[in-house]
Amino acid sequence: MVNSLLADAELRLQQALKYVNLSDDAIESLKYPKASLTVSIPVRMDDGSLKVFQGYRVRYDDSRGPGKGGVRYHPNVTLDEVQSLAFWMTFKCAVLNLPFGGAKGGITVNPKELSRLELERLSRGYIDAIADFIGPDVDSLAPDVYTNSMIMGWMMDQYSIIRRQSMPGVVTGKPISMGGSLGRETATAMGTFFAIEAILPKFDMQPQNTTIAVQGFGNAGATIADLLFKAGYRVVAVSDSKGGIYSDQGLDIPSIRQFKNSSREIKAVYCHDSVCSVAPHDVITNEELLALDVDVLCPAALENQITEANAHQVRAKLIFELANGPINFAADAILEQKGIYVFPDILVNAGGVTVSYFEWVQNRNGMYWTLGEVNQSLQRKMVEETEQIWTIAQQNSVSLRMAAYIHALHRLGEAIDAKGTRSYYNAH
Repeated sequence: MVNSLLADAELRLQQALKYVNLSDDAIESLKYPKASLTVSIPVRMDDGSLKVFQGYRVRYDDSRGPGKGGVRYHPNVTLDEVQSLAFWMTFKCAVLNLPFGGAKGGITVNPKELSRLELERLSRGYIDAIADFIGPDVDSLAPDVYTNSMIMGWMMDQYSIIRRQSMPGVVTGKPISMGGSLGRETATAMGTFFAIEAILPKFDMQPQNTTIAVQGFGNAGATIADLLFKAGYRVVAVSDSKGGIYSDQGLDIPSIRQFKNSSREIKAVYCHDSVCSVAPHDVITNEELLALDVDVLCPAALENQITEANAHQVRAKLIFELANGPINFAADAILEQKGIYVFPDILVNAGGVTVSYFEWVQNRNGMYWTLGEVNQSLQRKMVEETEQIWTIAQQNSVSLRMAAYIHALHRLGEAIDAKGTRSYYNAH
């Protein structure tokens, strides 16, 4: 498949390998996912009918530790997409120096069409189907697109029922009452915020003079827009799947969030109204938002939003990828040619998996952290790795994405080589 997301991701890997002295063993190990599982999930619908959904779980690499990655519910979920996301998770965990390998899961479903009871039956059915494939020391799940803490709670509960013991570490992003971590709901956006705050001074950008557009107004997009607004930045545009709004004077993000939250059928998951209908601002499309003349663009929706078809129209000075894979390989080259700095997903949105790691640690030792401790630890890790990647990019005269891959490859290579390499076995 020409447009395979996994193939796209592997092109970046091949490019990064030129800058890293990696053993042949390590390169060979990273070519393919370690294990891919496809399952059928029969669900009894509210009307009595039986519907079968396709579910997936992929462990890409576990050389640095157990698999870690979210589960997304979306009509477009495919095995290829899940493999790609697991690949990215492998690098994301390595970039943040977490003791995890990369994994991902998903179900091909439009969750907005399901009742709460159907959603619960689907979520528990998914765990029934993949229970032998996961575990706190094997592969730990987390929320992703259209899944939330409630769904994670069902999944953890179902796994514990199957194992006949409490197993909180099999899932992160759970409700606080079930062993979840404070700060997990906002972790992805909070991590992005710390990265933005670390970078913008390098470009002499002050909050009050910096314009920002956010594509996607789900959990991550809405939270980053809110954090930036409260820090004094001028958020001039936001959008959701139905379209967006723009005001060059800046938007009142808290009021937009309030409106959107009040119009949801299920709190914090599904929205039936668009941000477009909030207030009398200029109505714009998602395509127009991506082409706005702003200082910072934050794509926080789905993958492949900026491609060779529209990359020439992008005018932002800096792009911070909150979504996974919002810019494809061909578009990267165009943006680089235009002098646009792209801060990659495997760094920028890694706050979620970092706090998932904190939750996993808390579950294992039974000691739980305050919100201040969580955010402080997150800030330290995000700033540290952002600075390292910035330095690698400057030293090697490469893009920030390339620098992040180089950074991750060093760590992955060390872990794989520690198990023995050709040179070790051929030595006399």
